[in-house]
Amino acid sequence: MCERRRVILRAISIAILAVAFGFGAAQSAGSRQTRTGGADPLPTWNDCAAKRGIIDFVTRVTREGGPDFVPVADRIATLDNDGTLWVEKPLPMEVYFLFARVRELAAKDPSIKERQPFKAALEGDAAYFHERGKKAVLELFVGTETGMDQEGFTAEARRFIEKWRHPKLDRPFTELAYQPMIELLAYLRKNGFQTWISSGGTVDFIRVYAPQIYGIPIDQIIGTELKRESRMEGGRLVVWRLPEIEVINDKEGKPVGIDRHIGKRPIFVAGNVGNNGDIAMMEYSKGCRGPSFQLLVNHDDAEREFAYAEKDNASLYAAKHYDFTVVNIKSDWKTVFVRGRAAANK
Repeated sequence: MCERRRVILRAISIAILAVAFGFGAAQSAGSRQTRTGGADPLPTWNDCAAKRGIIDFVTRVTREGGPDFVPVADRIATLDNDGTLWVEKPLPMEVYFLFARVRELAAKDPSIKERQPFKAALEGDAAYFHERGKKAVLELFVGTETGMDQEGFTAEARRFIEKWRHPKLDRPFTELAYQPMIELLAYLRKNGFQTWISSGGTVDFIRVYAPQIYGIPIDQIIGTELKRESRMEGGRLVVWRLPEIEVINDKEGKPVGIDRHIGKRPIFVAGNVGNNGDIAMMEYSKGCRGPSFQLLVNHDDAEREFAYAEKDNASLYAAKHYDFTVVNIKSDWKTVFVRGRAAANK
């Protein structure tokens, strides 16, 4: 009787242990699934510190009851565009649109062929714009993107986007976005984040393609803006584009633009090494009283994209000083560019 009792007790103990270990394994697997959402949310990222950091951050701020939990209303992400979400070399994409506009204008008025910066634009003289900097580009903005209504501008920009190819990469406009960043946008949105663009490019140009390429709606775009006014043209009221810059959304202007349009500090920010343009936005995010994450894209892959740096390495120094996370394209991304027009919707 005692022997039988010992056998029964041993069988019960084994069963309890099996259930306990089985439950523990299931619980552990479930925890891993919560952290990554089952399938890899960033499949074209290598297993690098940046990827692990992003997933850890998103997991912490979305875990209800956790010490770092952030309500959905405060899950704001702002990302730069040129050089962060897509290619910005040899020149930002909008500059090529300006060049195309100059050619159209020169066909109507040949005298501008001898006036700078139009002359440089017609000759494709990128060195001129690198030397003269933002002033020359702004002159082109004013000279080519004004004197029309908003609908006319949108039509011109869309026509350009549909036929233009990158002069160095020979890729259509719609395939210049970085696939790893498209995945990041989708991952953030899946976890309740609002994804905003904060760019030095003009808001009206970005509105034309951002919904299609990035899945970002036009009311979540912050950028440089031209002055506008209402006026009667052709018997109807239109919004007319004036030859004057109203707001430059770059460098120290980015936190101001974010505050004006969103009214909250972003807890997630992404920018890139290039012209020091994103440091202020990243510092602004770092100032959050709760958890925050800053991602800096470093362009070090000359074979698959472009390799370039800042003369003073200001962005990388800031990353080290403020503990921003750096993602190196060459070693951290399996794939660089999107494939096909519907990438943003997948």
